[in-house]
Amino acid sequence: MLRKSTGLSQSKFSAYFGIPTATLQDWEHKRRTPPPYIIGMMARILELEKELSEKG
Repeated sequence: MLRKSTGLSQSKFSAYFGIPTATLQDWEHKRRTPPPYIIGMMARILELEKELSEKG
């Protein structure tokens, strides 16, 4: 999953993206499925953050 690639805890990842930790847990335990566009936006944000950290 996307969160695991960041090394962030569930609480830190959910706080970073402004989503409830319980929602993230539901996604990870496959009780709910996030909309594909949400996953895409989170992935893009993380890509941009990585690019910025590599440049600066």
